[in-house]
Amino acid sequence: MSLVKLSIKGISYSQTQNGAYALILNEVEGERKLPIVIGAFEAQSIAIALEKEIKPPRPLTHDLFKNFAERFDIIVKQVIIHKLVDGVFYSSIICERDKIEEIIDARTSDAIALAIRFNAPIFTYKNILDKAGIYLKANPLESEASNEMEDILSNPETFGSTESNESGNTYSNHSLQELNELLSQAVEHEDYEKAAKIRDEISKRES
Repeated sequence: MSLVKLSIKGISYSQTQNGAYALILNEVEGERKLPIVIGAFEAQSIAIALEKEIKPPRPLTHDLFKNFAERFDIIVKQVIIHKLVDGVFYSSIICERDKIEEIIDARTSDAIALAIRFNAPIFTYKNILDKAGIYLKANPLESEASNEMEDILSNPETFGSTESNESGNTYSNHSLQELNELLSQAVEHEDYEKAAKIRDEISKRES
């Protein structure tokens, strides 16, 4: 399976789910985005790592892990989001010490927080991006980038859900054709909360 490189687009706060933040990953050589909802602590840790000028007075957990790893000459080479099961993303941290490579299982949010600190690349498999990525037909203006992904509903570290839509009916009651039409409308109106839910329902039927 081919790997697809991802970059971090940003983090947005979900106004509809307390304590939830949406981490948005970009396909480097494409237009798809991979939204992953994470907890407040992980969002803070990732945000601090992205803002190079912010230096906490004491090391956060991920800073401590980095200091520990560096003390013992452990290098984080890359992070791979390798599996998506029932809406939950699974990731691996590829490490190296004394030219010996090790693979460590990790939550996606933790893995990405460490990848930033080690300047390590982030990858996922093409089939995962095909299944969970949101495709944009047009590139938005840079000035509007911060408004692209807002209020994505999900459980922490999951993509989409089977919750009710505005009319009170679940998306499971719609046909595939209707779901695809709803997905197109949601993306067109930049309603990524709805798009994430619909995309997950489509993916479950196609799997």
